[in-house]
Amino acid sequence: MVFVITNLDCGGAEVMLLRLLSRLDQGKFTAQVISLIETGQLGRQIEALGVPVRALGMRRGRPSFNALIRLAIWLRQDRPQLVQTWMYHADLLGSIAAWLAGGIPVTWGIHQSDLSWAGNRFLTLLTVKVCACLSWLSPKHIICCSEASKQAHQAAGYVAEKLVTIPNGYDVDTFKPDDLSRTVIRAELDVPEDMMVIGMVARAHPQKDYPNLLRAARVILRERRDVCFVLCGHDVTWENEELTALIESADREQFRLLGQREDIPRVMAAFDVATLSSFGEAFPNVISEAMSCGVPCVVTDVGDAALIVGDTGIVVPTRDPVALAEGWSRMLDLGREARARLGLAARERIKEHYNVSKFVGRYEALYEMTSCKSMTV
Repeated sequence: MVFVITNLDCGGAEVMLLRLLSRLDQGKFTAQVISLIETGQLGRQIEALGVPVRALGMRRGRPSFNALIRLAIWLRQDRPQLVQTWMYHADLLGSIAAWLAGGIPVTWGIHQSDLSWAGNRFLTLLTVKVCACLSWLSPKHIICCSEASKQAHQAAGYVAEKLVTIPNGYDVDTFKPDDLSRTVIRAELDVPEDMMVIGMVARAHPQKDYPNLLRAARVILRERRDVCFVLCGHDVTWENEELTALIESADREQFRLLGQREDIPRVMAAFDVATLSSFGEAFPNVISEAMSCGVPCVVTDVGDAALIVGDTGIVVPTRDPVALAEGWSRMLDLGREARARLGLAARERIKEHYNVSKFVGRYEALYEMTSCKSMTV
């Protein structure tokens, strides 16, 4: 089978594809990946699994007729039993290419729930509209990573009968409590043991709403000085002038900006509280990963975040820095032992509901069903 993805950046949706491919039953499924844009860092990690990766070299925001034809030619040459597309632009171009290649069955993958003008580019929303119309014709199934995503796309005109929810899954052996890493990372970042760390892992993107987080930080730092913030993600550095301007208005000394890291489980082990400030998410991976590390969470009510944390964390409204700051204070005021109990409950919740084995098994079952149906037509 062929996976067609928009790009192979280090985003949550792309990481979930890597996670799926790393555990897909190779005796049943022979996979390859085609990226519309470039192979990127995750492409190299996928290749290390023994999965071939190719890129069409499209430019961001610029659809290419030549790339579409090349994709169709590749699919015609390979003749896979199924094409799994991953994200909107891949859903659209992958469906057209699969039709040009002789009507290869397609399953779409949706990893977003926010369809607002504030959180998306015009071309993205236009692609969503076109896909909603095309959903009557092309995909056998439309896989959503969250219930919020499923509901949003049904409201946007996607065919309800084809929408299927498969929640993301997590490796609890990789993301786990780690006292040694906690000590080492906090020493590396010059964080005293009596300082409480509120941490967020998220790239600098409008939907992650760093301004909301930093305004909330300004609120809580007026009340207490036993808190610092560890922020990690692409472009979350002191060279990001927009970000640092907001930090200066809070208190620079109380922030550690790490940029993109490859040791996220170790970084999360240093958190006392993990947080999410987004106004647009479908199924926030970083919250599930923090919970798996035994870290309690304070999250905005976005996508399936409230469903994920359940009664193990605190949920606050989006775009409300005062409520976010109050949520942090409530969690910190519980004390270390109570937070530890919540963290263990959070880890058990991930193990029970969102473990990686269930995630992969659901995809495999759907692929087998789709492939069998296509062979009998």
